[in-house]
Amino acid sequence: QVQLVESGGGLVQAGGSLRLSCAVLGSGKVFGTVTMVWYRQAPGKQREFVAHVSTSGTTRYADFAKGRFTISRDAAKHTIDLQMDSLKPDDTAVYYCNRTDAFWDWGQGTQVTDSP
Repeated sequence: QVQLVESGGGLVQAGGSLRLSCAVLGSGKVFGTVTMVWYRQAPGKQREFVAHVSTSGTTRYADFAKGRFTISRDAAKHTIDLQMDSLKPDDTAVYYCNRTDAFWDWGQGTQVTDSP
């Protein structure tokens, strides 16, 4: 049973930074074969794609994340990080990690709140 544990969220003023981390527990060798994704869900909205990182390190970002967010992965630690800079109030959401398809059970996410 794979467990996803997100952390690093918090309350930050506009323009501030946060670094989120996702620990992927119990995936064994599978972690090294899947593209990993950060998603987010704002109040009253559907979950949306933020960024992904492939096994080779190739990254892709949603338009709103380009130039502000940086995704990375650590193959040895089985973790995915998301460095978020220049945060805006619209970035307020619960942030989740998962694979790109055949989702594992979702973790609890980590709340990011950006105040004006």
